[in-house]
Amino acid sequence: MYPLSSALVVLALLLLGALIGVVVRPLLPEEHKAHQTVQLVHLVDGMLVTFAALVLGLMTASAKGTFDSASDDFRALASDIVQFDNTAREFGGDADQVRRLMRAYLAATIASTWRHEKPPPGDFYPRELTPKDVTENLDDVQLDHMLNLAGIEWRRLVAHDRNHQDLLDDGRDQFSRIVQAHWKLIQEVHSSISLPFFMTLAFWLFVIFLSFGLMAPRNPLVLITITLGAISIASVAYVIVDLDTLFRGMIVVSSQPLRDALTAITH
Repeated sequence: MYPLSSALVVLALLLLGALIGVVVRPLLPEEHKAHQTVQLVHLVDGMLVTFAALVLGLMTASAKGTFDSASDDFRALASDIVQFDNTAREFGGDADQVRRLMRAYLAATIASTWRHEKPPPGDFYPRELTPKDVTENLDDVQLDHMLNLAGIEWRRLVAHDRNHQDLLDDGRDQFSRIVQAHWKLIQEVHSSISLPFFMTLAFWLFVIFLSFGLMAPRNPLVLITITLGAISIASVAYVIVDLDTLFRGMIVVSSQPLRDALTAITH
């Protein structure tokens, strides 16, 4: 789902519901405006408002949790790559090819994931990766191949003494963590919001604003209040979807940890 279009759909539904209520209210027979009828509508409204508020809160917390988890995993990936590069640097010149592959993998990951940002400078990594929608699929065959190739090159290294053997073992563990972080991020990028559930929530909100229009007196202050309420709830829907998409909209996962890691392993 797209954040802006989702918010606009919700806003349109809420305003439409309120407008229908305002238009229909004068057409209702007087018995439909009786105190007991109004009281029952208020009770149903209260139930729906409670459910909607609870669901909106849970969806916001879930989307924020997914966003924070992805941000933490990118920082962990950056840290693991820097540690692995330090180990490869300490191993010596035989590991230079592995370091070059990891630099290329990291730079290509930044360029392909954050396409709206300036790519890392240099020509040491492939610029023409297959275009993809990173909000739905973060995986890339070329990136997978580069990472696998770096692992193969590391396993080919031969230790000539105990110190180099320890470095090989440490690098193997560090590279394993990088691969795990790589695939974990690919799995996390998928949207956690169910479209049918989101539309069901929008329907609840539509009914709530329809009842607002039916029960509210027709004066400018009431209409302004209902409009502001609809805009506020639509903004909540925007934030929820924006947090859930990770790489699209105003709120995106920062690329800075990986850029800092690239700077650290380039020098």
